[in-house]
Parts: sequence; structure tokens; C-alpha cells
Amino acid sequence: MYKKFLLCSVLVLAGCATSNVPFAGKSYVLMGEVHDNALGHQARFKALEQAVQQGWRPAIAMEQFDRERQAELDQARSEQPNNPDYLIQKVGGSRWDWSLYRPVIELALRYDLPIVAANLSRKDASVVVKQGVSALADAQELGLMQPLPAGLLAAQREEVRVGHCGKLPENLLDGMALAQIARDTAMAKVMKPYQTRGVVLLAGNGHVRRDVGVPLWLPNTLSLGFVEASHKDIFDQENLIAPAQRADPCAGL
Repeated sequence: MYKKFLLCSVLVLAGCATSNVPFAGKSYVLMGEVHDNALGHQARFKALEQAVQQGWRPAIAMEQFDRERQAELDQARSEQPNNPDYLIQKVGGSRWDWSLYRPVIELALRYDLPIVAANLSRKDASVVVKQGVSALADAQELGLMQPLPAGLLAAQREEVRVGHCGKLPENLLDGMALAQIARDTAMAKVMKPYQTRGVVLLAGNGHVRRDVGVPLWLPNTLSLGFVEASHKDIFDQENLIAPAQRADPCAGL
């Protein structure tokens, strides 16, 4: 039953039942992930690949690359434009399991799609945690010097608390919640130049949520969650995937 459900979800996303490009008319498509769930990565890639094969030519913005590294990414690509492994070697770092992202990078190179470094760096996130959003050089441009959407900080604060198993000191919660918000605004910022062309963001499910994530900072978005358990009404489309086998994430905290 599960396999059938997953297959149907992927077919709907990829537009297999229609000749139309499935994401046509949307400037910003946000496709989530559980970072270590290979099934989710495969389902998402299948949908993206088939959309591209049908004629969609979006830029691909990736959480896995910090925004400061765009020039390095472009340089590696110009040096070996058909070699995803070279790009990963030069810019990837050790934080991510690049075997899960290599198919997307290869797809972008094959179809000459822009790859956009989308994430706020850990260094900048740390600055926000310690000093607040005003310490970011582009805080005004990111929209962080204006009042935040109602309830957003409290909602992100609770997500941070739960995500760290309730074991973080209370005095860190607001700063870490603001850092998460800053990440979302940074991702939105780098996507905006591609509004006319269309752009897809590949990022954790938390970033693509309609209620607290990147969609709050962009118009005309389509949010697709790839989740291990149902979360009602926080994505435009929810796609259930079998949970990955992993150790208890709270055990070591």
C-alpha cells in the first residue's frame, strides 16, 4: 500500500498524466526533504527530472550551498562544466551526504540550469544567535528590520525547542529561532532574481512550510513537503515517505 501511494504521489508531481509542465505558472517551487531519507530524495528527484524533461528550465536553489560560495560554485562549474563530482569536491564540504544531491547537480549541468547557493552560513547564523538580526550586513534588505509576521517568532521558537528535544537552555531559543527565520529570508532573497524564469528550492521541510518558512517571504509559491509523518495544512502538497532507519536523535543530547 505504501509503495503504491508513494508512486502515485510522484506521478502526480511529475505530471505523468498530462502533457503540461506540472509547475507552470509558479515562480517559486519549494521542494522539501528529510535530510537523511534516501527514499524522499529519490521521489523528489524523479518529480524534478520529469518536469525538466517536459520542458521546465528553472534555476535550482540549494540549501546545501552557503550563499557566500556562489562565486566558487560558478568557478568550479566553468572549469569542468560536465563534472558534478568536481563541483562537489570544490564547494561541497563535509556537512552533507552528497550522494543524495549528486543527481540534482548532474541534472542541472546536463540541462545548463543555474545552481544557486541559497543558505545562510553557519557563521552568519551564529552572529544572529549571539547579536540578533541587526548584526547581519543585509538585514534591511532581507526584511528583518521590519516587524515579523504575527506569531512567527513564537512558532519558530517552539520548533527549535522541539527539534532539540526540549534540552536547549531557554536563553538560546529566541536567538536560534531568529537564525532560522534569517535562513528563510536569505533563501527567499537569492531566489527573487529568477522569478521570471522560475526557480525551485531544495531544502529541509521546515524551510518550505507555508506557515513559518520561505513562502512567507515570496509570492506565488508552490510548497511540496516530503515527510515521514503527516502534517496537516502546512504544505500545498504533502508526500508521505517511509521513515529512514536512524538512531534516536535525542539520545545524545
